[in-house]
Amino acid sequence: MKQLNKMIFTVLLTVVSVSAIAAGDIQAGKEKSTACAACHGVSGVSASPMFPTIAGQHADYMVHTLKGYQSGLRNDPIMRASVAALTEEDIVDLAAYFASQEGLKTLKK
Repeated sequence: MKQLNKMIFTVLLTVVSVSAIAAGDIQAGKEKSTACAACHGVSGVSASPMFPTIAGQHADYMVHTLKGYQSGLRNDPIMRASVAALTEEDIVDLAAYFASQEGLKTLKK
């Protein structure tokens, strides 16, 4: 019974830890986003069609994408260099910040 309780406690602690990490720190992400602004705009809304708008993007998608550039699964030399030094915390914070920004709205016709 003690072993089962330890397992349950460990699983719950892991879930809580992952949830806390996934939330990210929006203010810290804002402070870390200055390097992103040159291409993606100050709040993540790009002024150029060459660069995607990342404001309003889902945080999980942003984390997955940035890690993909880091690992080389996504092939873009500029992005790979841009994210090379980011820590896990940096990525989660940036994702939280850009997810909190209002992105472009698609108009219904």
